[in-house]
Amino acid sequence: MTSAWHIRRAVFNLHAGGVIAYPTETVYGLGCDPLDGHAVQRLLDLKQRPPEKGLILIGATLEHLLPYIDISDNALLTKLAGPTLRPTTWICPPRTDTPHWLCGRHHSIAVRLTRSPLARRLCECYGAAIVSTSANPAGLAPARNALKVRRYFDAQLDYILGGSCDPDAIPSRIVDLISGKVIRD
Repeated sequence: MTSAWHIRRAVFNLHAGGVIAYPTETVYGLGCDPLDGHAVQRLLDLKQRPPEKGLILIGATLEHLLPYIDISDNALLTKLAGPTLRPTTWICPPRTDTPHWLCGRHHSIAVRLTRSPLARRLCECYGAAIVSTSANPAGLAPARNALKVRRYFDAQLDYILGGSCDPDAIPSRIVDLISGKVIRD
């Protein structure tokens, strides 16, 4: 069981511009403050991920995601916040003030309301959405435990929040919120 102290340490590192690792529904994620361009660039460098691919944001509540998405239709907001059979990442129109490093080459932003109890607590204590990308260097399998994260990144991360991922979970679906088109099932 991850203690409140561990969550506070992770949150402290997010506020300090750090890059952390934490368990999500399916794999460990790398995360940082989405508004901190230096932290995002450091995360991209660690992951060897091209910035044009864009990033996913996770939040515990719809309010965490609203500063980044341009959705005024209540039916779409209800759909985004509603229950799904499995974790779902939604592709949404970004607000005009959303940092370009989150969208990459796309005219959209990817967001997910996390179902992971630990990731939810992390976002709740942070009070905002965080970046969420799989904890692995490009071309390698995503880490599913803290030991694999350490093997990949050693002391390059500011904090690793211990916990478990669902070993039977499959990656999140990716769906365009407006069109309903499934991008990854």
